[in-house]
Amino acid sequence: MDKYPEGVVDVTHSGGVQSVARAFGLLEALGERGGQASLTELADSLGLALPTIHRLLRTLVSLGYVRQLPSRRYALGPGLIPLGDQATRLLAAWARPALEELEHAAQETANLAILDGDKVVYVAQVPSRHQMRMFTEVGRRVHPHSTGVGKALLAQIPDADVLAMVRRVGMPHFTNSTHTTESDLLADLATIRERGYSIDEGEQEVGVRCFAVAVPRALTPMAVSVSGPNTRVTHAAAEWMVPALLHAAEQLASSLVTQSD
Repeated sequence: MDKYPEGVVDVTHSGGVQSVARAFGLLEALGERGGQASLTELADSLGLALPTIHRLLRTLVSLGYVRQLPSRRYALGPGLIPLGDQATRLLAAWARPALEELEHAAQETANLAILDGDKVVYVAQVPSRHQMRMFTEVGRRVHPHSTGVGKALLAQIPDADVLAMVRRVGMPHFTNSTHTTESDLLADLATIRERGYSIDEGEQEVGVRCFAVAVPRALTPMAVSVSGPNTRVTHAAAEWMVPALLHAAEQLASSLVTQSD
């Protein structure tokens, strides 16, 4: 008997439609494999029978959400691009009030990022009012091991999954503060879980410090952060910046629940 893809709700008990859940599970499986995979790889990944996978793929290909390559492998299709762009714009608009309040409280740049496959993507930002400020391009994809938002998200998942992720994408060295060994990263994540927030100690950009927390109860893993020059974003500043971060994260989480009701 086919099993549900990992992370997909058992729709027979939730009132959902099984074929829809399986189709989205298939798209997510393609994304997790770098955007393309063979029929057999998808069947193994999702635990579904080959005929079931083939029927789903045939429908998604006809809609433009998947395409078949000359090699007979399947890849994410161009039909997803306008959906992704629109979803990102809507997500940024939805998050902006909470980020504006966070920037006002912390007086530093406020960011929202999501976990997309094995990397972190910045999807919204409210820049600091200061002339010298931290700016990260919305849409930028970064390695999770070297950013505050990335480590806040990694701290939410088991160490075994963290190791599998960083082994797939690597742990590039950006500054002298960047974690370059798995043991150092896991030790930092253990501290983050205990402390309740992550710190980027100039691990992505020299001279920049960032505090970040994960948004609780979010189906799509996301995190918020404040970042700026380490002369202003000091360890002492965590006393008022972290509570502001936690408040913003709870605001976003509550808004997600309200919208889904």
